[in-house]
Amino acid sequence: MATPGAALSPQSFVEHALATSIADDCIVIVHDKTSANLRWANNTLTTNGVMHGVGVTVISFVHTAAGVATGSVTGTATDQAGVTALVQAADAAARAASPAEDAADLVRDAVSPDWAEPSVPTDIHVYDALAPALGEAFGRAASEDRVLYGFVNHEMTTTYLGSTTGLRLRHVQPTGHYGCTGKPTDLSTSAWVGGATRDFADVDPLAFDAELARRLGWARRRVDLPAGRYDTILPPGSVADLMIDAYWYAGARVAHEGQSVYSRRGGGTRVGERIAAPGVNLYSDPAYDPIQAAPFVVASQSGNQSSVFDNGLPLARTDWIRDGALTSLLQTRHSAAMTGLAVTPAVDNLVLSVDDAVGTEQDLVAGTERGLLLTCLWYIREVDPQSLLVTGLTRDGVYLVEGGEITGVVNNFRFNDSPVDLLNRFTHASATVPSFSREWGDDFFSRTATPALRVPDFNMSSVSQAQ
Repeated sequence: MATPGAALSPQSFVEHALATSIADDCIVIVHDKTSANLRWANNTLTTNGVMHGVGVTVISFVHTAAGVATGSVTGTATDQAGVTALVQAADAAARAASPAEDAADLVRDAVSPDWAEPSVPTDIHVYDALAPALGEAFGRAASEDRVLYGFVNHEMTTTYLGSTTGLRLRHVQPTGHYGCTGKPTDLSTSAWVGGATRDFADVDPLAFDAELARRLGWARRRVDLPAGRYDTILPPGSVADLMIDAYWYAGARVAHEGQSVYSRRGGGTRVGERIAAPGVNLYSDPAYDPIQAAPFVVASQSGNQSSVFDNGLPLARTDWIRDGALTSLLQTRHSAAMTGLAVTPAVDNLVLSVDDAVGTEQDLVAGTERGLLLTCLWYIREVDPQSLLVTGLTRDGVYLVEGGEITGVVNNFRFNDSPVDLLNRFTHASATVPSFSREWGDDFFSRTATPALRVPDFNMSSVSQAQ
């Protein structure tokens, strides 16, 4: 029992849960998270806040004559009584469950050297340098008849993973992002910029306001275009929007069962086949700077792409596509036994690179005689899993390129295209840089590094009335 008045640490929650469970085995995951945010509208800060929460997942394992049954329960906890309630619920769920099809030996005896260290918080001081510059950006925008709307958010999540089999693993994950929309005072058009960061030391409000001013300047001329296939430049952020879909739908089991673009006709997966142009590489690496991610599996529940039995498995660089060939799929130990492929669990970052690609998105613009610059995608949804055809909308900035220069803003479109197919069809690529997906980055997947791509026939399937 904890000493009365003693501070309760995440490690104490782990140890209390493991000691309290009456299941045969138990895994406990504690996420200690703090976040700090600022929001603004009409060139004025509107809200700010700091939040703290502790999430606890208890996974109980019960051995029966038919196999191993599991129960997983997640909730918040502020004291040991709250943890006890979660343990009791997980133990009961495991006793009532059928044997798990993904049963495997639990990972044993892995200990992080910093296990005993406290959680690492964030606070509003993460914006000490950014806030004064943001105020200066507000003043400059107002003097030039622009209004700015946006937010910044920073999170620090310290994860503790413990088990009855000797796991004591710890990981500290910083996650930050910003997004800002700029409009002229008559609100006739808009532009958006955004990005990811670990600590906001590399975020300059004056620089992103200047980029918004430049894009709004492009919009002084409007050109309406019909639906059709256009020579299109996708900046790194738009490429990230699409590559995340290519990654999320790369489950090995689904592919093995013939239900995805990664399925081989006649059965099995397409691992080993060329699915992209030579020189294309798509991979994840927990150590990739500056988008480092957890170096071990953290799974609160089992599914096609995750298994609670895999908690604590070490993660390293995994090539999903190497030199254009499909190399790996998202794989648990259970699905690996089904497919005969290596165990390659998901990693919480993604990198796309093209061999020998250099330069920037501006260089791709300069080399385009007539086309579109597609700065922002939105509401992306899968249409056909067999081809990974997705649909979505453009938003806050489709620009016309003529003679290597941006000459105006274009109406919005609905698009239909396949992120896997465009990896075969692109004609030019820039160097890979840290990027941010507007569609998925805020809440789901912010750690990406991608190039800009030029696609000669990107499919704008219809004109959108969205402004």
